[in-house]
Amino acid sequence: MNILFVCSRNKWRSFTAETIFKDHPDHQVKSAGTSPSARVKVNAKHILWADLIFVMEKGHRQKIRQNFNDMLSDKELIVLDIPDDYQYMDEELIQELEAKVSIYI
Repeated sequence: MNILFVCSRNKWRSFTAETIFKDHPDHQVKSAGTSPSARVKVNAKHILWADLIFVMEKGHRQKIRQNFNDMLSDKELIVLDIPDDYQYMDEELIQELEAKVSIYI
């Protein structure tokens, strides 16, 4: 399964998620951001590639739907409700990601 993690700037939350899940034996993982200043900006190729999309906040889901709605019909889009309160690889962020994502993968 191809999994895409999305936050705003792809520097802390989604990039941490990519880092901690990238070696999962059953899944391929990428991350991207919705902001013009994102480290890696989400694009149509990401959406087409992904089977499952995790976003950190409802606003990220809204931006993805605005820009790529015609590509989402067969995708599962899940809001993790993880606020932008963490740095890259923050231990609390890792624990929250593992707890919330493990339900789905």
